[in-house]
Amino acid sequence: MSTLAGLGVAEDLERSERLAAMRSGELGSVHSWELVTAVDGPGTRLTVFLSGCPLRCLYCHNPDALAMKDGRPVTADELLARVARYVPVFRATGGGLTLSGGEVLMQPAFAARVLRGAKELGVHTTLDTSGFLGAHATDAMLDDTDLVLLDVKSGDPETYRRVTGRDLEPTFVFGRRLAAHGTRVWLRFVLVPGLTDDVDNVEKVVAYAAELERIRPGTVERVEVLPFHQMGRDKWRVLGRTYELEGTHPPTAELTERVRGQFRAHGLTTY
Repeated sequence: MSTLAGLGVAEDLERSERLAAMRSGELGSVHSWELVTAVDGPGTRLTVFLSGCPLRCLYCHNPDALAMKDGRPVTADELLARVARYVPVFRATGGGLTLSGGEVLMQPAFAARVLRGAKELGVHTTLDTSGFLGAHATDAMLDDTDLVLLDVKSGDPETYRRVTGRDLEPTFVFGRRLAAHGTRVWLRFVLVPGLTDDVDNVEKVVAYAAELERIRPGTVERVEVLPFHQMGRDKWRVLGRTYELEGTHPPTAELTERVRGQFRAHGLTTY
């Protein structure tokens, strides 16, 4: 399910009240949610997609979640009530709550409040983030986060800027902080033929993963090499935006295995 069905919305608030509630973390801008298994962390998970993102990834499959103003206002209490309903499912499957986006750290106060509430419910928590806004995450937020899905979109700064329109270094800094903090990481890398598949680019991502392991062994529990797909193309068209990867095909099985092999060659558990 990828809508807001079943979540109450706080649309009756005046704009000033809404902004104040968002600053305090009582209110968030939510794009959608879905209940998924073995996709955004372990077990069956309630994945909540928050609106707003500072990146402009060429392959973004949620371009309709880039602007915070386009999301629906939902209170932290309303969202946590939804989380509470699924606690038996989470316990049975080893699942939990995943906050994604957009970019979850565009709304750090809301994310922190929801994570704290989820931990009080005994729920496993995951953040899916590019790490670009990692400085927005407080240590208290990391204490309430069991796992981070860290999207490292490139190891080469120029390629990263080509893919996202932003700088790579904030992501690297955040990952190092996660390792030092003792936060577990699943490192994700989207494999795009002709864009991110260069051997040297991949090796730089491998080297970064190895660096995190040196900071604290066991930090990188797994690496996920995610083959590029065209599932978001129609959304770009509906929004009237130019989709630069129109002619790009998904990677072949051989290319995907080559890249996974680069990570495995350094002892990293890779899927």
